[in-house]
Amino acid sequence: MIRRRLGTLDCVVTGGDDGRGGGDGPTVVMLHGFGASGTDLVELGDHIEAPAGTRWVFPAGPVALGGMYGDAARAWWMIDLEDLQRVASGRTVDRADSVPDGLAEARVAMLDLLDVLARDHGRTDGKTVLGGFSQGAMLSVDVALHAPHPLAGLAILSGTLIAEKIWQAHAAALAGVTILQSHGTRDQLLGFAGAERLRDFLLGAGAQVGFLPFPGGHELPAPVLAGFGDLLERTLG
Repeated sequence: MIRRRLGTLDCVVTGGDDGRGGGDGPTVVMLHGFGASGTDLVELGDHIEAPAGTRWVFPAGPVALGGMYGDAARAWWMIDLEDLQRVASGRTVDRADSVPDGLAEARVAMLDLLDVLARDHGRTDGKTVLGGFSQGAMLSVDVALHAPHPLAGLAILSGTLIAEKIWQAHAAALAGVTILQSHGTRDQLLGFAGAERLRDFLLGAGAQVGFLPFPGGHELPAPVLAGFGDLLERTLG
């Protein structure tokens, strides 16, 4: 494992031929959720079955939260506190029309990171899987929609549909892309209905979607980790 600045983002890099991202193997880039640290998903590289030589990149979101979230807490953009209050009260929140402040900036940072990985570290689009959990999953979809070329696959773990009008305008970019989408049927933070709307958007865009619902909440249970490994084998093997 090594810490490296890639573009404007601080990242942890693991895997590859030397455990530090070495070699020219396929690349998996995983984005954490709101309030997590930049190292939150690093253990995935140890627990997911991936093709030999796979390199893992875990960028930290550009927004340092601090305060009640903790010194290491990061985000890709700030969330609406009133939105959180509505969720806490048990109300259903439809985020499809929401275009978060900071989404465009986070997208630019991630596209820059992908460019740096291609230019300096031999990353190719056909051997790259991009994914994330929760807020990181939403950003992964947005980045894939705006990337200049299709990626090999996406791992959308407990995400939801946002920025629908913007995403619809770029939907053709996902045609033929292999996607794993997982979501807990009892997720109280990002409701299951929003995941179903995201699934329908992805299918309508022509993506090859493996939809993996599970009887749980906002989490990554064993069946999701197994499904993630299957995605990597299909797209990067």
